[in-house]
Amino acid sequence: MKSNLLSRSNYYQVGSFVVSLLFIAIVIALSGVSPFQVVASLWDGAFGTADQFARVLSTLAPLLLCASGLVFTFTAGLYNLGIEGQIAVGAIATTALLRLLEGAIPAPLVIALALVAGTIGGAIWGLFAGVLNVYGKVNEIFAGLGLNFVAQGLTLYLIFGPWKRPGVASMSGTELLNESLWLSTFGNTEASPISLILAALAVVVTVVVIRGTHFGLKLRAVGQNLRASYVLGIPAVRQLLSSFAICGAFAGIAGALQVVGVFHRLIPNISSNLGFLALLVVMLVGFNALFIVPVAFFFSALNIGSLQLPLALQLESSLAGVIQGTLVLFAVLGRGFSERKNGLKNS
Repeated sequence: MKSNLLSRSNYYQVGSFVVSLLFIAIVIALSGVSPFQVVASLWDGAFGTADQFARVLSTLAPLLLCASGLVFTFTAGLYNLGIEGQIAVGAIATTALLRLLEGAIPAPLVIALALVAGTIGGAIWGLFAGVLNVYGKVNEIFAGLGLNFVAQGLTLYLIFGPWKRPGVASMSGTELLNESLWLSTFGNTEASPISLILAALAVVVTVVVIRGTHFGLKLRAVGQNLRASYVLGIPAVRQLLSSFAICGAFAGIAGALQVVGVFHRLIPNISSNLGFLALLVVMLVGFNALFIVPVAFFFSALNIGSLQLPLALQLESSLAGVIQGTLVLFAVLGRGFSERKNGLKNS
C-alpha cells in the first residue's frame, strides 16, 4: 500500500515537472526566442569559462548554508521568511569584528573569529524572530519580514553613517577590507574552498540531525502536530526556538562569507537575495535535505548563466527567476494534488 502511494506521489511529481518545463518553453517561445537557444546560452553563461564556473560555486556555498538552515524551521512547521535579515546581521557582526581586530592579531585568526561572530549574530537574529513568534504570538512570517526591514535599515545606517568611507558614503558599501582579511580562493576566482567546505558540512549536519537524532525526531513531531507533541511531553517551545537559532546561525555564516569571501566589504544588498532563493530550493525539494545539493547547484548555475542572456539573446536576466519560480510553483501544485487525491481515497 505504501509503495502504491509512493508511486502515485512520484507520478504527480514527475507530471508537474514535465508540465512546468512545457510552460517555461511556451513563455520563452512567446518572447521570440528558441528555448534551445536559451538553454545553450544559460549553459555557456554558467560553465563557459573557469571563472564563470567559479562564480557558480561561490553562489552555491551561501545558498547551501541558507537552505540547510531553512530545513530546520520548515521541519518544525515554521515559514522563516526572515532569513534575509539573518544573513544581513551575520554580515554586520562579521564586519564589526573585522574592523575591531584588524591589525591587532594575525589575519587568519581574525577571519576565523569573524566567521564565529557572523554565526552568533545570525543565530541571535533568528532567535529574536522565534521569541516574537513563541512569546509575542507574532506570526513567524510577519516577524521575519519585519526583522528583514530592520536589518536592512541597520545595514544602510552603518554604511552611510558610522562605517562610511572616508569623505564619501555611497551604495557601493563600506571601505574595502585589507587583502589579508580576504578568504582564500581557487586562483584568482571568487570560489573559496573554505566556503564550500563549510557549506558541505552544513548539509551533512542537517541530514544527520534531522534524520538520525532524537532532536530531529522531536523536531519532526513538533512540525507534524504541535499540540500533540506538547501533550506527549516534547519540549515544543525549546524545539521551535532551537530551529530558529540554528537557521539563523547558518544564515549568519552565509552573511559572513559574503563579506570575507565575495564582496570584501559590507554592501546594502549583502544577501544578494540568496535567502529567498534558498526558500525556493527548500520548497522544491519538499523540505528534504538529501536533495538540497543538486537543486541548489542547478539554481546557482541558472542565476549565473542568466547573466549571459542580455548579451547573447537580448533577453532579461530575470528570466532565471521566472524559471525558478515556475518550477517551485508546479512542484507545490503537484504535491498538493497528490495529497488531495490520497486524502479522498482514504476518506
